[in-house]
Parts: sequence; C-alpha cells; structure tokens
Amino acid sequence: MNYKVVETFVSINGEGKKSGELAVFIRLAGCNLRCSYCDTMWANQDDVVFKSMSKEEIYDYIKSTGVTNVTLTGGEPLIQEGVGELIDYLLTDEKLCIEVETNGSVAIQKFRKNHGRRLSFTMDYKGSSSLMEEKMLLKNFETLTEHDTVKFVVGNEYDLSKAKDLIDKYHLTEVCHVFFSPIYKEIEGETIVEFMKTNKLNKVRLQIQLHKIIWSPEERGV
Repeated sequence: MNYKVVETFVSINGEGKKSGELAVFIRLAGCNLRCSYCDTMWANQDDVVFKSMSKEEIYDYIKSTGVTNVTLTGGEPLIQEGVGELIDYLLTDEKLCIEVETNGSVAIQKFRKNHGRRLSFTMDYKGSSSLMEEKMLLKNFETLTEHDTVKFVVGNEYDLSKAKDLIDKYHLTEVCHVFFSPIYKEIEGETIVEFMKTNKLNKVRLQIQLHKIIWSPEERGV
C-alpha cells in the first residue's frame, strides 16, 4: 500500500506538548473539513501534487533524518487509507515517537491499540470560528489519555466559553494536556490570558504557533 505524501521536512514542532522540539513531518494529502482559517488548504485540493510512498519508503526517509519525533499531519491523516498500518509499522522502531495531528472529526481509538506513550494524538476542537464545529466528534474526549493533547482552536470569546464547558464536562485537565490555540490575527493573546485568569483555568496552556513567528505565516516546509 502506498500513501499520498505532499510534504516531508524536518523542523521544530510549532505546537503541542513537544513544542520547540525537533520533529520530522510527514504531511498526507486530503482533509474532510474546510475550516475558515485553514493554512494548509493547498494540501487538501483534489489536484494536489503528491509523492506516492510506501510505508518502507516513509520509514527510510524518517531514519535518514536522524530525528526521532515523527509528526503525521495533513490535511487529516487519519482519513487516508491504511494509515493505521503505517502507524503500526513505524512504531516497530522503538526509537521513534509518533504524534498524530488530527482535526477532531475522526474516531481515534481504533488507531491507539497498545502503543503506549510512543503514540500520541494532538486533537483539535474546532470552535464556531472554524465553521466546522458541528463536525467535531465528542466521543473522542472519552478516549483520551495522559499522552494526548486537546488543542482548542479559538477565535473569539464564544469559542473560549465553549472550550471551558468541554474542559469541565470531560475533566480534560485531569486526563490529558490542554491548550488554547488562537486563530492567527483573529483574537489577541491578552484576551485568552484574561479569560484563563477569570475562570481559574489551571493546567490549561496558551500556545502560540511558533512556526508562524519564526518564519512567514505562508512559508511551507517549516
């Protein structure tokens, strides 16, 4: 089985619990959502140029980099056929840690198996600003573990309030890492910090996308 890979590169993780650490990125083509603020829409187009790669070729590329953090991203990587097989194969190398960046609309439990801490999910919750909130799969909140991260993508105070409701309902700060991620140029960091202070949101972190600070927000391969 081959996979549609639109981009491979080494950079730092721009967000998530390993923010600032080196990672090798494998970006797979396609997405089932169309968020209003999407910054990788080019990777989701039907006519996107991709490289067809086997799991062995992907693994060989990863090993050639010397980097042990691997980020599978998209688009939405979990909708690509056979991605579970790819995850299982990469994790046969005990030196690798795999992070799957997923948009919150695809069930994650079937991919978890018994991989433990070397497999983690960084799962978005797309608020109202995304225009995709109705696509969010709330069942995922019941399957998260201490190795996983929920990233609430927020663009206004309504998104923040909805995030707080979900954090409280599912006790998220007790079971996983929780981040607020502001939509670029839509909401000020100060607004988020004030909301966190007012609501005593312990164990919640504000996270700015590092790659949009270090490089141009439109830059690819970073």
